[in-house]
Amino acid sequence: MAKKITKSKSIEETLWDSANKLRGSVESAEYKHIVLSLIFLKFAGDTFEERKQQLIAEDKEQFTEMVEFYTMKNVFYLPEEARWSFIMQQAKQPDIALKIDTALFTIEQNNPALKGALPDNYFSRLGLDVSKLSALLDTINQINTIADREHDLVGRVYEYFLSKFALAEGKGKGEFYTPKSIVNLIAELIEPFEGKIYDPCCGSGGMFVQSVKFVNEHQGNKKQISVYGQEYTGATYKLAKMNLAIRGISANLGDTAADTFSNDQHKDLKADFIMANPPFNQKDWRAANELVDDPRWNGYDIPSTSNANYGWILHMVSKLSENGVAGFILANGALSGDGTEKAIRKTLIENGLVEAVIILPQNMFYTTNISVTLWIINKNKTQRTVEKGTELRRYRNRKDEVLFMDLREMGVPFEKKFIEFSVDNIKEITSTFHNWQTDGEYVNIPEYSYAAKTEEIKSKDYSLVPSKYIEFVNRDENVDYHEKMTELQSDIVSLLQAEQQSNLDLKKVFEKLGYEVGV
Repeated sequence: MAKKITKSKSIEETLWDSANKLRGSVESAEYKHIVLSLIFLKFAGDTFEERKQQLIAEDKEQFTEMVEFYTMKNVFYLPEEARWSFIMQQAKQPDIALKIDTALFTIEQNNPALKGALPDNYFSRLGLDVSKLSALLDTINQINTIADREHDLVGRVYEYFLSKFALAEGKGKGEFYTPKSIVNLIAELIEPFEGKIYDPCCGSGGMFVQSVKFVNEHQGNKKQISVYGQEYTGATYKLAKMNLAIRGISANLGDTAADTFSNDQHKDLKADFIMANPPFNQKDWRAANELVDDPRWNGYDIPSTSNANYGWILHMVSKLSENGVAGFILANGALSGDGTEKAIRKTLIENGLVEAVIILPQNMFYTTNISVTLWIINKNKTQRTVEKGTELRRYRNRKDEVLFMDLREMGVPFEKKFIEFSVDNIKEITSTFHNWQTDGEYVNIPEYSYAAKTEEIKSKDYSLVPSKYIEFVNRDENVDYHEKMTELQSDIVSLLQAEQQSNLDLKKVFEKLGYEVGV
């Protein structure tokens, strides 16, 4: 008898199953805060114990309770009641939720870098079933979060959970997360090797995580980038801080969660790279008499109150440094809107700022299936040579050009009903883009890409809809009509013959039964 092969679960799957056991105890939107807070607590505990053992091994046992000896190694110092070992000793007690809250509060109090990052009195308020919470603690306790630093286990778990939670929360929720392959694509296109990186609506901080990964994967030095962000939602702001802290990424996310338009936390910032996924078609983002004299709109019409798309664009343009580049996602409506939107779009195009407009496939986002576009804005499209990692990039002058790309036929299935870019997809797209930017072998390709001059865009009334420029292939025009009809004729004859034979066979069956069918 063949042995039944049991597929072992990954850490991520095991954790997800454990989180699912909380169903019925709390709202699904709360799962992520519970699980991710506990993973953070476990990671902080593991790194603390590791550093403590190092000090003991170096005959520095007298320093094991001194904060400085932990912070000097970018390790969070944990008082006794904040350590994972203490939490696990109390895991079966009825007041375990209070103990977890105390641990999180104590960590934040002792580590200024985490100010405002951790949930405040959160677990006690939820009224969680103690046995379910205890079971989740047991599962997380099995993970050695520092066993494989090279592969960033904790970061991987975080990323997995953020995407799963975004999937689970579904339409209208999950706005804290931009699908990983889109973030990868933006990073590969704008190449944030060094300088200031900014995301004005940073969600869980995924753009920053990918920027640092990009630098590491291209043999860069992550110390040469600095991270700035802002997030409106308080819970997501904390999520971003935890997400970045757990990966050792130092970031300035402002003093508090705040609205980017009405309370800009980085007024004087000039960023070298901006990566963003602003809320789609945000309505009523300002009152009619608000922000009308805002310096961010200088040189442009004032963005309409009915949709924030062009408010976001101008906010980002105002934040770019002299050579700054931005890559961001917007709903397709921004490509062709009339009125104020058209006036702003026209100025952006005539100022030579729009570098590329890239239509993405549908069903890439977990929260909506609307069509979206990736915009690349570049403050310096002139001819110049720039060091990009280990490569010297020789840009040509593209001041009066815009590259249009249509990626709707690209992507691979993901989680049954979604689409994501494969590694090969991303390589192909970025290769096309960089070849066009330089003197590479770029050619327009029907149904994929087209480089348009400003005059041509002007002739199309400043519309940035890619299908107005990219050549469409009419596959029907090359069809031989007679050949096709002859083929169909043959098929119909075969079908009719088969039907005739079937009728004869049926009559014979009834005749054998003594019931002749006289039709």
